[in-house]
Amino acid sequence: MKRLRRRTLITLLLTAALAAGLIYFCVQLIQKGDNWVGFFGTTYYESGAIYDTNGVKLYDGATGEYAENQSTRIATLHLVGDRNFGTSLRSVLASRLTGYNPITGTTLGSHDVTLTIDASLNATAYAALGGHKGVVAVYDYTTGDVKCLVSAPSYDPNNPPSDINENSAYDGVYLNRFFSGTYPPGSTFKLVTTAAAIEKKSDLDSFRYTCTGSLQIGDDVITCPYAHGQDMDINQCLASSCNGAYATLALELGGDVLEKYMDQAGLLDSLTVCDIPTAKGSFEAADDGSAYLGWSGVGQYKDLVNPCSMLAFVGGIANRGVAVVPQVVEKETLSGSSVPAALPSGTDTYKIYSAETCARLKEMMRNNVVSQYGQAQFGDLAVCAKSGTAEVGGGSQPHAWFVGFIDDPDHPLAFVVLVENGGSGASVAGSVAAKVLAQATAGG
Repeated sequence: MKRLRRRTLITLLLTAALAAGLIYFCVQLIQKGDNWVGFFGTTYYESGAIYDTNGVKLYDGATGEYAENQSTRIATLHLVGDRNFGTSLRSVLASRLTGYNPITGTTLGSHDVTLTIDASLNATAYAALGGHKGVVAVYDYTTGDVKCLVSAPSYDPNNPPSDINENSAYDGVYLNRFFSGTYPPGSTFKLVTTAAAIEKKSDLDSFRYTCTGSLQIGDDVITCPYAHGQDMDINQCLASSCNGAYATLALELGGDVLEKYMDQAGLLDSLTVCDIPTAKGSFEAADDGSAYLGWSGVGQYKDLVNPCSMLAFVGGIANRGVAVVPQVVEKETLSGSSVPAALPSGTDTYKIYSAETCARLKEMMRNNVVSQYGQAQFGDLAVCAKSGTAEVGGGSQPHAWFVGFIDDPDHPLAFVVLVENGGSGASVAGSVAAKVLAQATAGG
């Protein structure tokens, strides 16, 4: 009898261990099965294809072939990816391209993924950068659909350069600057300072500033490129991008207020775009009354922003204070068919500033283009924008920014252009934006 009880106990323990092991295996299968199937070394790896929104094949997982056109391959490489890119669709969508799910495995066949991206627009944007490192992105600020996403430098995945690790022209080539880069925003940050002033400074409409070309703060000096003029109101201060005026506003508002408004803009947070997390921005509130605080208010000192978050921010201004998180996948179908293989992703949004504040910012950004940047380069498009020339030190040319949107329900497009060490934001980055927006709205 004792032997029977002992054997029964051993059997129960073995059964419990088997059940525990089975449960553990099922949990691991659900949690990590897609990682195993989507791993580079497996035979199942990414057997589906990636297409642009117009049906241009960007990558075929079954054959390992990229797009036929070289300029398309180069301009879409950071988004599509090869084995050197962790933040790319070949990496994050690997299990979806195989059609894997924990119930049926891969037996139902691979999936094709169609992107919101227009490959031709990407090629135009990459060419417009003219060999500079940088970022160009355009998206629909009402839906989040990204139409253009370029990070430079890039290369042809069919023929990678032999000196890629030695040639300085390819520095940071494996970094998708749109998702993972952070940069000093320069005068694009004045949109944040302006929003804070609109909501916190009750006498903003009577604010006037005379720019002599410099502003003395203690033993330090805030400089402007030249004397902007006398008795400027806030609209003129933003259009001329007067550092002295915005340093004055920053000192009045205080570092804590500026940090709060940068946070509300979403520029301190990380977004998630198709399972790819973006880099967080940063802001350090300098001592009240200091020149460092003044420089923070104009987008210098230790201010850093991510291009993707900046795109969503200006899109939120256009969209009455509701920022839409960018998305790059349009649909997922069973390979070789139009049969849906997954439900489309919903629109993810967050609130930035009030609708009234955003309406005022929109008017001011429109005035920037009409009175300062030149409407002629944008044709009939109602472009609202802010330029930025971000000093980086070390004797290097400043980064050139141009960010904004088209105020038109037929073309609800927001954009961000960053040209590393490009010089003047309005002339250099603005001309890139003009070329890309012209194509993005052609025929519409």
